[in-house]
Amino acid sequence: MHSFPRPPRTPSKLSDSVLHQLNMYALAAGAAGVGVLAAAAPAAAKIVYTKTHQVIGSNGIYAIDLNHDRIADFLIQQLGSGYSHNSLLAKEALGNAMVGSAGKYLASALRAGASIGPGRHFISGGYDGEIMVRALCTEPMHRSAGNNTSSCLTSGQWHDVNNRYLGLKFKIEGKTHYGWARLSVRNQTVNITGTLTGYAYETVANRAIHAGQTKTSEAVPINQEAAAPLSPGSRAATLGTRARGAKTSH
Repeated sequence: MHSFPRPPRTPSKLSDSVLHQLNMYALAAGAAGVGVLAAAAPAAAKIVYTKTHQVIGSNGIYAIDLNHDRIADFLIQQLGSGYSHNSLLAKEALGNAMVGSAGKYLASALRAGASIGPGRHFISGGYDGEIMVRALCTEPMHRSAGNNTSSCLTSGQWHDVNNRYLGLKFKIEGKTHYGWARLSVRNQTVNITGTLTGYAYETVANRAIHAGQTKTSEAVPINQEAAAPLSPGSRAATLGTRARGAKTSH
């Protein structure tokens, strides 16, 4: 069983606020049963799939508990600072990771059928989490009849996508397991909304899973292409607001 240990000091790339949110949200989710919308598959099953429908909007937060042990494995969080800056982030518990771009803390938006396993590059340790998509808008310095619109820059692979997948790596009793989380994301200028519609993991340690695969015998069309090339972007800014719980819809 994996957990969120309390080290003597906070890792250099993990903010105190995010670590605190992960721990507190995991406790709250465990007590209230948040996020567990389907019972775990029988022990003999090789893939455990959870169907859900969670909308993560303005300053929303949702914990993914892949193996239903009431401990959060990953956190999907929308962070906004009003008009100018919004981000949708994926944050891993200590020891976990996700498929992404080295050195840029950008989470990959995998297509259905992409292999998620030992051959993939996994990232972790983004300051506030690995960036799925970020929108930064600036107003013109001098408004006039011909200059009254804002300028917006969007970075990340998750800009206006349907049914893309986070590739996940996490620990169960010290052993590595692989899984996925399926999301659709909408951008309206600076506003970002993510919808989580399901997640799954392979119960056999160190065995790869395909994005979208829900059964061991299921044939998923293989497409290793992660998405369009990444847009240039830097890490997300330090948390400026306190995330609030996202509303749950069934």
